[in-house]
Amino acid sequence: MFEAKVKAEVLKELVDVLSTLVDETKINANKEGISVRAVDPAHVAMVDLSLERAAFESYNADDQELGLDLDKVKEVLRLAKTGDVIDLKYDEDKNKLILHVGNITRRMALVDTAGMSDTKVPNLNLPAKLTIRVEELRQGIRASENVSDHIALTVSPEGFAMQGEGDTDSVDLKLGKDLLDELESKEQVRSMFPLDYFANMIKAITTAPSVTMYLGNDYPVKIEFQIGGGKGKVKYLLAPRIESD
Repeated sequence: MFEAKVKAEVLKELVDVLSTLVDETKINANKEGISVRAVDPAHVAMVDLSLERAAFESYNADDQELGLDLDKVKEVLRLAKTGDVIDLKYDEDKNKLILHVGNITRRMALVDTAGMSDTKVPNLNLPAKLTIRVEELRQGIRASENVSDHIALTVSPEGFAMQGEGDTDSVDLKLGKDLLDELESKEQVRSMFPLDYFANMIKAITTAPSVTMYLGNDYPVKIEFQIGGGKGKVKYLLAPRIESD
């Protein structure tokens, strides 16, 4: 069984976070809420998301797997106005998700989850941690997009730096520790990442003012932030692009 009512903006936030990496995904629902773990088709990035039942206007579910086509959910969200509440109900007999928004009812065929494996989150012990305002990262990304297709992230006891280097130009964002919400780093660490993935992850953060990142030397970056008014959590992992000498 799965029945829920959720504000359109909360569902949109969830879909934005997931559709950055995948078009189809498996939602795991239980009495406590919903969770999703998914890896993008190129196996470069993964998302680990959970949304508590308190994030919903009403929520009632048993252990249930729902295979969602995220583009179809976006079509329904386009019909919703700010403040609208979307009704979701799983029709087990027809294996469809029924969505009500306003006076519209959409019956949506679910995606087969048989081929969707349960992704394991790697246990990474990353030495550097910082909490940074999302707007600072967005500005660094905007500055880098015309210069390079990859970025280097550096954390040291003094602060944080993002650098994009192209054939002719380069761009740097530098923030001292006084401009960060939090910084824990005993030594300098640096990793390089594909800019398009990193940019899309940061663009998917629509309501959290700050994001926490964990970094190491040539290790994946872990990006953590809240959704659903603090009643949901997202972790992104992005694999590094190993620099050749």
